[in-house]
Amino acid sequence: MTLRIGFLGAGLIARYHVDALARSGADAVVVAVHDPDRGRAEDLAARCGATVAADETALLDAVDAVYVCTWTSEHPRLVAAAADRGLAVFCEKPLGVDLAAATAVARSVADAAVVNQVGLVLRDAPALLALRHLVQRPTSGPVLAVVFRDDQYLPTGGMYASTWRGDVARAGAGTLLEHSIHDLDLLEWLVGPVERIGARTRRVHGLDGIEDVAVVTLDHAGGAVSALTSVWHDVLSRPSQRRIEVLCQRAWCCLEGEVDGPVRWVDGDEDATGSALAGADLRAWVRDQVGPLRWPDAGFVEAAGAGRPARPDVATALRAHVLADAAYRSAADGGAPTWPLLMGMLRA
Repeated sequence: MTLRIGFLGAGLIARYHVDALARSGADAVVVAVHDPDRGRAEDLAARCGATVAADETALLDAVDAVYVCTWTSEHPRLVAAAADRGLAVFCEKPLGVDLAAATAVARSVADAAVVNQVGLVLRDAPALLALRHLVQRPTSGPVLAVVFRDDQYLPTGGMYASTWRGDVARAGAGTLLEHSIHDLDLLEWLVGPVERIGARTRRVHGLDGIEDVAVVTLDHAGGAVSALTSVWHDVLSRPSQRRIEVLCQRAWCCLEGEVDGPVRWVDGDEDATGSALAGADLRAWVRDQVGPLRWPDAGFVEAAGAGRPARPDVATALRAHVLADAAYRSAADGGAPTWPLLMGMLRA
């Protein structure tokens, strides 16, 4: 059965998912779009041959699954509305403006037992899959330290045009929550559970409650230490850029380019030139060493059609919110270390 999909929100990230669904060959059709900005809804609907729904209720009544791609503060309400109808839900990250809101989203989908997935799409990026494989090889030895830099220009303008990200009521916070929620998730996915966090933040652009610099230190259960620097700046030639350097006991691994690399590494018994892969070569290597690549959106459609769990789900994403909450509490206390709460009862 072809899955009927509706989009709540018609901005940049909604366009990304519409295009990903088309490129992936997923057995789905976008049938309805709703956005408070009628013109934007019409543009997205024309892009995928959908109709513009008169309101949220009309959209939810016409679909089998829904993508929630609105500003962050709307996520809990809209996810709950979809879950109440038994619809499969794909929610963009972050789940909510704070830990309480994110927890409400997790409870909504858990109570309704609906298929759910979150837009932590970097877990399926070839470069990240390659880096994780290299880091977790027995021959690399234990991870000693990670240096993670994530920067992009302030997303209130440019191609992002997300003016709402300058409004703390809609966004909740700045670069750490709205952008680097990906990075907090990736650090545990790459290295293992975080036991303690320290953080400092700054606001340079003068947006109330919206930090544009966050520097976070994370102590992992295995003894590794990660340092995350997340920055929103005004260098318009730099949209989202990530560089991750992982130093293991017997290997050095580095990612530059979050989708297709390059990924470089040097093993302890090699000379300094080591190895490097990017683009098609990297993808072929990942398929050989890790397994088939997948489109996250196609994975959601397949799970929703089969009524089985999707990944990564809301319960998984909630853990990144636990880490973000701990980081913000540390920053509010001048950088003093904090311990993330245990949320095991809400995890898959």
